[in-house]
Amino acid sequence: MKSVDSTFEERVRASFAQQALMKTIGASMTKVSPGEVVIELAFREDLTQQHGFVHAGVITAIVDSACGYAALSLMPPDSGVLTVEYKANFVSPAKGERFIATGRVVKPGRTLTVCSGDVLAVDEGKEKIVATMLATMMRLSV
Repeated sequence: MKSVDSTFEERVRASFAQQALMKTIGASMTKVSPGEVVIELAFREDLTQQHGFVHAGVITAIVDSACGYAALSLMPPDSGVLTVEYKANFVSPAKGERFIATGRVVKPGRTLTVCSGDVLAVDEGKEKIVATMLATMMRLSV
């Protein structure tokens, strides 16, 4: 895929830096390319649920953001992005040393963009999928 904006990476990273939630949970954006973004999160006990796994809400937050920023990377410079809807499936407990959320554009559009995302848990050097998402993002003029 090709971005219509040569400064897409700078714009995407600047927007991510404004997200207080991502700062709060300690997530970092590790890759930005046209139509694909990767956000990583180290395990923290204060982000777990009652069984010691990272909470589904935290896992959903990082993959939703990865999908949204993947969509934004293909939008014009005067754009913002909001999630319209998503469906998440949790396929394994979120257990690991770190989590890698990758968002990819499936179908870009003028107003709506469809994305997919996956979250991998990395534990002792082994990767395992913990969640998958299908999301629709809406372009805003800013």
